[in-house]
Amino acid sequence: MTMSRIWRTLKGYLFWTYERGSFHYDVMVSLILIFIFVGPRFINFKDQPAENLAHRNGLIITPDGSKGFVCQVEAAEVDAQDEVMVRSNLINRVKPVIGPVVMDRLETLRDGSGRIVAYRAWVHK
Repeated sequence: MTMSRIWRTLKGYLFWTYERGSFHYDVMVSLILIFIFVGPRFINFKDQPAENLAHRNGLIITPDGSKGFVCQVEAAEVDAQDEVMVRSNLINRVKPVIGPVVMDRLETLRDGSGRIVAYRAWVHK
């Protein structure tokens, strides 16, 4: 008798057959809310911010606040024979991510020994 009652209760939870406002309905809603708000503290969903993913490609794009973007590309990602080629390759590298852009300014980033490590460009649409 008790096993059939337990089974009926579990089946009601599984198929969501309880009326709204009943005790069992409130229990189901409470369990869902607990999962939503407490679950992320204990469960690693392996989600990462988009900016970390962009950095793995050697490309970092951040808005500059005036309808433009600051793009930083590692030197290894850009073929740099002269400044015109650097500008062209930077625009081609950024275009698939944010669309066609116009470059306003270009800056070369160097390490302590003077070697070029990256390029930073200010662009707008």
